[in-house]
Amino acid sequence: MAYLPHTDEDRRLMLQAIGVARLDDLYEAVPAVHRFPELDLPDAISELEVAAELQALAEANLDVRHNACFLGAGAYHHFIPSVVDAILRRGEFYTAYTPYQPEVSQGTLQATFEYQSLICNLTGMDVSNASHYDGATALAEAVILALNHHRGKRHKVILSPAVHPHYRETVRTYMQGLDLQIVGDEDPRRDAAELARRIDGDTAMVAVQYPDFFGTIVDFTALGQAAHTAGALLCVVVNPLALGLLKPPSAFDADVVVGDGQPLGIPLSYGGPHLGLFTTKQEYVRKMAGRLVGETVDSRGQRGYVLTLTPREQHIRREKATSNICTNVALMALASAVYLSVTGRQGLRRVAELCYHKAHYAAAEIARLPGFRLWNQGAFFHEFVVACPRPVPEINEHLLEHEILGGYDLGQVHPSLAGHMLLAVTEMNTKDEIDDLVAGLEEATHA
Repeated sequence: MAYLPHTDEDRRLMLQAIGVARLDDLYEAVPAVHRFPELDLPDAISELEVAAELQALAEANLDVRHNACFLGAGAYHHFIPSVVDAILRRGEFYTAYTPYQPEVSQGTLQATFEYQSLICNLTGMDVSNASHYDGATALAEAVILALNHHRGKRHKVILSPAVHPHYRETVRTYMQGLDLQIVGDEDPRRDAAELARRIDGDTAMVAVQYPDFFGTIVDFTALGQAAHTAGALLCVVVNPLALGLLKPPSAFDADVVVGDGQPLGIPLSYGGPHLGLFTTKQEYVRKMAGRLVGETVDSRGQRGYVLTLTPREQHIRREKATSNICTNVALMALASAVYLSVTGRQGLRRVAELCYHKAHYAAAEIARLPGFRLWNQGAFFHEFVVACPRPVPEINEHLLEHEILGGYDLGQVHPSLAGHMLLAVTEMNTKDEIDDLVAGLEEATHA
């Protein structure tokens, strides 16, 4: 069976039907200099042969099932209970997309409502939307909320340098063309106190991360007070799994809490899809982007679920909408809802504790190695930074020879941190794997 179903006769008839002699004639409107060169493609092969070739290519990949993984930086290897995938693959959820007709979408709507409720419980916030694409877009939408809240009268956003660099890049991409100054992230050593000193009457929002990109746990209570004194909003980017152990960002009086839900039952999947968490205080609900599912009662007094506040969305209000995003990653939100439900409060705390203690064991062992130094100055969760005696790419290449995926090279995003490695440890890393990492790092200094 070939993947090219059209015969030469099929193509001739289709071209004849539209009045074109050759396929190339369809591209006459495109200048020749801009046309893609002719592709040197091999002959068509059967499905059996394609499957075998793809399998061979897939087996050449390094994956976290067969290699110890200490690479995090925003995407993490966690245990996912089998029930998560079993629920996701049910046809009722797997094929559902836009639940605009509540009478035929009650299951999807209720699942989304339960997800929203769980995320509110986790963050301590009043309202959650049905999700965004990932943590980066959620942060960008938080900036838009702040600008809308101030009705365009404020023109500065302060980003902590400890917010994920991809998130900061996404914010800048979103804000292109706006009269907006984005400051604060020039120096990776800048702390919360320094950020507070940069807040003024033109500041719309201050955004920080908790735990931050470098894994450090910071109490942002004072920063929240400084922001609110100046009339600015405080946005906290969270690792939701860490909230099983740490106090919620609502304790800092955060106005908006966003993050990536990937640690909650979503596999790495070579980079996606992810899940953008977005929660806020009740007073900002009408400025919040994305879908919101509400619970109501029908004419017979039975509980029901509907999309609410939909006039904010671009499919209704167009240019007057809160955001161009009116969809959500429903399947990923369902995965996180199932994960949180089956893990429970105590289970989530246990996973977070395992991550915390294993990371601290790893950090203590690595800090004993000659030439290695722990960079973090305060408490950290399950990621930490190590100053290395050799370039990080060279060390990681050595670790790969021992089937170990090493840490993230921070010199890629912070030139001043060249030679620093960001390591992540989760509940999936055994003591033997951590000891092998330590041994591999020690060997790498002499390789």
